[in-house]
Amino acid sequence: MVFILASTNLLTARIAAGCFIVALLIVLFVAKNWLLRGLCIGFIVFLAIIWVLQVYTKARILRFVILFIGVMNSLFSVYDIYDDTISRRVHSSDAEKFAELCPCPCTGAGWGVIWGLISFMFLCGSMYLGLVILS
Repeated sequence: MVFILASTNLLTARIAAGCFIVALLIVLFVAKNWLLRGLCIGFIVFLAIIWVLQVYTKARILRFVILFIGVMNSLFSVYDIYDDTISRRVHSSDAEKFAELCPCPCTGAGWGVIWGLISFMFLCGSMYLGLVILS
C-alpha cells in the first residue's frame, strides 16, 4: 500500500526506492541461501539502473516501477490469503488457529474470506488514493 501511494510523486518514489534498496541490503546480509541473495542483488541492480535512467535520461519510469511493485505485492497478499486459508484446508494454518481461539462461530475459511476482503479493500483504497486524490 505504501509503494502505491509513494508512486504518485517523483520524490516519494525515490524515497520508496531508497527504502526498498536498504531493506534488500539488510536481507542480502541476513539471507542464508544463495537464491535469496541472488534475487536481492538482482532487484538492487534493477532499481539502481532504473534510478540512473531516471536521473540522466528523459525516461521517467521509476514511479511506474514502484507502482508495479506495490500493486504486485498487494495482489500477491490477496492471493496468498486465498491459497493458505480458503483453497487449502490445513489444520495448522493461522486462520484455523484463530478460529479455534475466537468465540464467534466462524471457520478458518471464513476468517480467510474476511482477511482477503480486508486486504483487497486496502488495495482498492490505496489505488483510489494514488490515482484520484494524490495525482
